[in-house]
Amino acid sequence: MTRSVLALAYSRPSALEPSQAGQLLGLETAGGLTPRGAEPHPRFFDGFLASPQIASRGLLAVADVAATRYYQPAARASLDPVVTGNGDRLRFESFSGCCGVYARLDVLEEGLEGTRTGHGTTNVDVNNPLREALSRMAGDDPLHLRVGPQEMAVTTTSGSVVEKKVPLPDRWLRGFAEAQVASAAFDLRAELPAAEAVRFLRSLPRSSGHASRGVQWMVPAGRTLRPTTRPVSGAVCLPGPQRLVTLQRVLRHATALRVYGPVADGAAGASAWEVVLPGMRLTLTLSPDVSRGFSGEGGVLEALATDEAAADAELISVLLAWEPRIEPADLAEQSGLAVGRVRAALTRLGTAGRVGYDLADAAYFHRELPYDADRAERHNPRLVAARQLAREGAVVLDGDLAAVSSGDRRYQVREKSGALSCTCQWWADYRGRRGPCKHALAVRMVRRGAAVSGGTR
Repeated sequence: MTRSVLALAYSRPSALEPSQAGQLLGLETAGGLTPRGAEPHPRFFDGFLASPQIASRGLLAVADVAATRYYQPAARASLDPVVTGNGDRLRFESFSGCCGVYARLDVLEEGLEGTRTGHGTTNVDVNNPLREALSRMAGDDPLHLRVGPQEMAVTTTSGSVVEKKVPLPDRWLRGFAEAQVASAAFDLRAELPAAEAVRFLRSLPRSSGHASRGVQWMVPAGRTLRPTTRPVSGAVCLPGPQRLVTLQRVLRHATALRVYGPVADGAAGASAWEVVLPGMRLTLTLSPDVSRGFSGEGGVLEALATDEAAADAELISVLLAWEPRIEPADLAEQSGLAVGRVRAALTRLGTAGRVGYDLADAAYFHRELPYDADRAERHNPRLVAARQLAREGAVVLDGDLAAVSSGDRRYQVREKSGALSCTCQWWADYRGRRGPCKHALAVRMVRRGAAVSGGTR
């Protein structure tokens, strides 16, 4: 697994400190992007939280996920959560070390009391002393939240810098894109009221023992969910239920539990579990299996295979302005592109960390992840292999059929109703559920005329 190192420079550590109005939660920011361009320490919010204890527990939940490997647990090591200011809300995001769980806390407008939220994205320091302080918070005494440095620090260029250096796996970057693509295909499958939400979540195993192994399915039954042994109509896959344990941090404050997933097709699938809180939402999105991270799902590969999508993404990116809701129809009208091409462009922008997907709003949102996101595309194994096959002239087209030479083997790729199938082992194992194989992807590139030297032969 290829790794890079991300250096996060903070003006000081984040801390929870006494203040004249109660307590001050100062979350320090590292370098990020805003409408004004790159800033070393952007400032997004300075005001009060409507529900301080709930917000602190939600932030801890996001930090929990960032510090956890649910598959083959190892020593705690995490990337600090990402925070995005969308004008009317703050979004805190993280990914687990194993790439199988995506977490996001949305602090909505009604959960914030203060000046209007700024726009932009950066990392935010969540250190161990801060975690301990937040864990000890009790009651709802006033809590002043500052996301970004103090006003004096904003205008000061000198002074000490606290630097963190963290490993950044390529597959972690790809996971953000794949989780967004998977979520965009989900629908609301169930909504449980507070009492049933608490009962259901407390019934789940807290560790990876026998009860949490394998694929489990849940089906709506009245106001609750009941387990079923097979993916009947309306069922939602719950892979690795112990991965929802971090929701316990906010459970006592839950007003509802919403469950999202794709149409059940008999195979294990991803799902999202959203706890509704006063003025906030905490969502965990789970990969189809504990041992299967989002980074290998392949949902973004089709959008990366053409020059058209690249050009469309460049055009659409100019129209983004850190909106909390991105409407493809509006972008289509502004850009002159068809809605389908806009959606493909948004998928490609998601690969660069530039958009996410909000299930409650059923809409994309704009953010700019503060890392070299192009690296995720450059080092995607299937994408790299497909481009090499296309560049070397390994693809021979023959109507709806194509032959692809790979090593000493020759594979047949067939197109039917716009979908591709292949005779390789990858296709036999997954039947397209984890995106196209490298052979089908190479055929797609050649048919669409992607910019790869060599062409067909």
